[in-house]
Amino acid sequence: MAGVPFDQMSGQIWYNGEFVDWADANVHVLTHGLHYASSVFEGERAYRGAIFKSREHTERLHNSAGLLDFKIPFTVDEIEAAKREVLSVNGFSDAYVRPVAWRGSEMMGVSAQTNRINLAIAAWQWPSYFDPEQRLKGIRLDIADYRRPDPMTAPVKSKAAGLYMICTISKHAAEAKGYADAMMLDWQGRIAECTGANIFFVRDGVIHTPIADCFLDGITRRTAIDLAKARGFEIVERRIMPDEMEGFAECFITGTAAEVTPVSEIGPYSFAPGDITKTVMDDYMNAVQPAAAAEAAE
Repeated sequence: MAGVPFDQMSGQIWYNGEFVDWADANVHVLTHGLHYASSVFEGERAYRGAIFKSREHTERLHNSAGLLDFKIPFTVDEIEAAKREVLSVNGFSDAYVRPVAWRGSEMMGVSAQTNRINLAIAAWQWPSYFDPEQRLKGIRLDIADYRRPDPMTAPVKSKAAGLYMICTISKHAAEAKGYADAMMLDWQGRIAECTGANIFFVRDGVIHTPIADCFLDGITRRTAIDLAKARGFEIVERRIMPDEMEGFAECFITGTAAEVTPVSEIGPYSFAPGDITKTVMDDYMNAVQPAAAAEAAE
């Protein structure tokens, strides 16, 4: 599907409880979610016909909606069943899955208490988020100008569409300079995350990662932490200042789209993808495949 606009792809999308042709899954131009960002979503990957940690994603979708003061009119179990149907109807085994919920167009203004809450689920085949050859060597990251917001200024625990505006701006700026992505600082100038992935550093055999208090504590992040601990690696979640990067030997990022991806450069700082990064990467890929096969068999 490379090069095909997303509104021109073929297939079926689950839309408010029924399947519609891809081209017919539309919203009105005066939809509240478009104008005021009252929308939440998830990014999920299916391996061998099953979505990795699917229920955790669905539960987070519900929690995200609650933080934006709306309730999704489908239960977790109903959404889980719908996601399985989406994969089956479209004939996908390995795919990216995107549930999205949003306020409709019944009211247009900041207040929208009576707006219908809509839910759609789409799936498409999507390979590695980064260039496969470059990924193995380690990707290059810029340092973003925009920062993750103070938790008192935005619902940072929600996977809300509006929180990604500065991510898009930052990733565009990084790509324009030849980087694969950008690392963002938090509102106090400490290392936070990338535009769509969490970040880890390695020094003297110890893995360090920022405290997830102004950005999502990613499902892949938690999986990577659990896998590293199972290997006996020490994990330290703490505040990390940018100048500390000079002393780190390895760096990697984690996310549903990125999976586990080594980093070779962040601005002026260099890293060498090493044994710990490779171990976490391999363990993650081994974890998603058997887990997916087991879920598909149930």
